[in-house]
Amino acid sequence: IEDVDQIRRLLPDWVPIAPWRWWIHIRQVYLPMSYIVSKGFRFPLTPLTRQLREELYTQPYSSINFASHRNSISPADNYYPKSMFLNVVNRLLVDVWQPYLRTNYIRRRAEEWTWDLIRHENENTDFSSLAPVNGPMNFLASYIHDGPDSYSVERHRQRMHDFLWMKDEGMLMNGTNGVQTWDTALLVQAVVAAGLAEDARWTPMLTKALEFLDDQQIRENCREQEVCYRQRRKGAWAFSTREQGYTVSDCTSEALKSVLLLQRLPGFPKLVSDERIKDAIDTLLTMQNASGGFASYEPIRGSQYLEYLNAAEVFGRIMIEYDYPECTTAVVTALSLFSRHHDPSYRKDEIEKTISRAVAWILKDQRKDGSWYGSWGICFTYAGMFALESLASVGRTYSNDARVALACKFFLDRQMVDGGWGESYKSCTDGVYTPHEKSQV
Repeated sequence: IEDVDQIRRLLPDWVPIAPWRWWIHIRQVYLPMSYIVSKGFRFPLTPLTRQLREELYTQPYSSINFASHRNSISPADNYYPKSMFLNVVNRLLVDVWQPYLRTNYIRRRAEEWTWDLIRHENENTDFSSLAPVNGPMNFLASYIHDGPDSYSVERHRQRMHDFLWMKDEGMLMNGTNGVQTWDTALLVQAVVAAGLAEDARWTPMLTKALEFLDDQQIRENCREQEVCYRQRRKGAWAFSTREQGYTVSDCTSEALKSVLLLQRLPGFPKLVSDERIKDAIDTLLTMQNASGGFASYEPIRGSQYLEYLNAAEVFGRIMIEYDYPECTTAVVTALSLFSRHHDPSYRKDEIEKTISRAVAWILKDQRKDGSWYGSWGICFTYAGMFALESLASVGRTYSNDARVALACKFFLDRQMVDGGWGESYKSCTDGVYTPHEKSQV
């Protein structure tokens, strides 16, 4: 991990393991981590940090040989053990690369390039960063490079509050700086689906939601987009806020659907122009994978063989993007709504081809028992709801399609005695549907 900065600097982009091919969360975490380690930064000991050392370890800090614990991990946390290949690579980096091959010139050039990518991340997210893992490390990298009194350090310090919140368990940290766009979009769609959107009582609330989505659409691409390996984002919506600034396929799709649904109803202002709606369509059309499916932040860039370099241990399938039925469905339904009810002529052939390939992938991804495995919720229930929505949007329903009927049977066979459904998180880890002990909303 600590030599990712050198790998970034030395490997040309065409190399199959080049970090730009990794999933965005992986490369944005290893980026500042490698910079900090390469700089050899150490904060001076204080009475507090000395006390923490005594509290956190089961033996005196000075007696611990940390290098000997490189692979020490609780069996309960070792969900995805490091591969033998990765262990060999790590050993070569430690025993050969660092002491004999990594010159000061290489180190300096790598640190300069790595810092430039961190700087782009700071600017493109207004220092909110992709998530609260790379965020604090970008904060520390800025402290090292720019100094404790710099604007970047002060702005990062302000941004840390976006992630923190208090509850009865104490202070916790969110996985993102919020779910604002995602939740707003789904709430709007729920109100519309319930037939309440034309009820005057809810017009003020829905108008505010539309104003929020209007405000949160990303209006421009990243500066030097190709230099920092970012996906097109003009017209997109992020998971949380515009300032966070990362295109997400399903968030863009769900927000776009909500805008289209409200702006075609009487009594609602047309805040998002046709041009901006088409910007969102243009971005979605850049995100389809060769398989026909859609991933999350960007199309798949690397091979699954990169999982042999997965050092996380607690997560599998994180080195690259993957096709997801949830993301694919969101795009299919957004493109279908746009073509049928907004502008049937705009990029007509491309949209039809995109939908056709996406639906074919959804059918291919269906398991023999009629289910789909989900990655962004729990788990077969979540993915099945999305997949069936996409199939319904192209006219494939229980009454006319055997694959849809099989999927419905999967759900019906798992209904609990009280009439509800409940699925355990164990479905996610085991890859097999696991019922919860009781029904869940």
